Amino acid sequence: MNLPVTTKTLPLLAISGPTASGKSALALEICDVLAGSGGVWKRAEIISVDSAQVYRGMDIGTAKPDAAARARVPHHLLDILDPAQAYSAARFAEDANKLIGEIRARNHLPILVGGTLLYFRALLEGLSDLPAANAEFRERLESEAAELGWGALHARLAQVDPRSALRLHPNDIQRIQRALEIAHFSGVPANELQTRTPTRHLPGPILRIAVMPPDRAALTARIEARFSQMLNAGFVDEVAALRARGDLHPGLPSMRAVGYRQLWRHLDGDFSLNEAVRLGVIATRQYAKRQMTWLRSEAEKWRWIDPAELNAAARVLSMLSESLQ
Repeated sequence: MNLPVTTKTLPLLAISGPTASGKSALALEICDVLAGSGGVWKRAEIISVDSAQVYRGMDIGTAKPDAAARARVPHHLLDILDPAQAYSAARFAEDANKLIGEIRARNHLPILVGGTLLYFRALLEGLSDLPAANAEFRERLESEAAELGWGALHARLAQVDPRSALRLHPNDIQRIQRALEIAHFSGVPANELQTRTPTRHLPGPILRIAVMPPDRAALTARIEARFSQMLNAGFVDEVAALRARGDLHPGLPSMRAVGYRQLWRHLDGDFSLNEAVRLGVIATRQYAKRQMTWLRSEAEKWRWIDPAELNAAARVLSMLSESLQ
């Protein structure tokens, strides 16, 4: 596909959607179509937009691209951190922006692929000037939660930031902690700061593709099938190896990833493997629902694709070509 392009109109392709919807497969297909097209770009490179795939040793449970996929197409922002470390949307935006420039300099098409929508927002639209994470404050919150329970801290959040409290489930520990941190250090509710979000201007046109299966039941079946495949591939052993390190714990952002926290609790003896799997599938379905809700709230920014439709990759490239006219 011969896409009209100049150095002043280098595009960016962003592909998102709920977990297990087929984002990665579509991106790889697009790369194959480009490679065989003889057009302006003979290659594309993929930038992962996934808050868990950044961690080394977390391969199976994050559905990280395998060695064959990485040999087929260059992938970026995989395996860049140890699970004991923290990563942020702001750091992702900085890393991804740098990579986009490097990929374009090679005259390759940068393709953002993933389901961490906060990362997309940070890169494509920018983030407010939020206070940085404070380890001492977070330790204090965790000590209070150990004594009073996270429900009490959720109730506290309802006093200082009612809109965030309404939006967050009482068990959403990470986001409750962050909302309390923002309110404490800025004196302003998180929601109010987010409304001040500046616009980030990336050069060139941006095409956003939302991979959205029209049949919710089909997506649920895909989620269940993928969880089963991960178990067969050694997911429990992967979590056991992380747990055996001794320096990781369930409160870390890496270990709060869907699937990992449920299997960790199974290994702690809290419940059976069957129950861990059941809870992991439920949590994955809930995560997919949140992703779909977010994308629908930004429907005017995204072009919708059914991943099962014939020639989906060619259709996406046609849209990209139209954006360059």
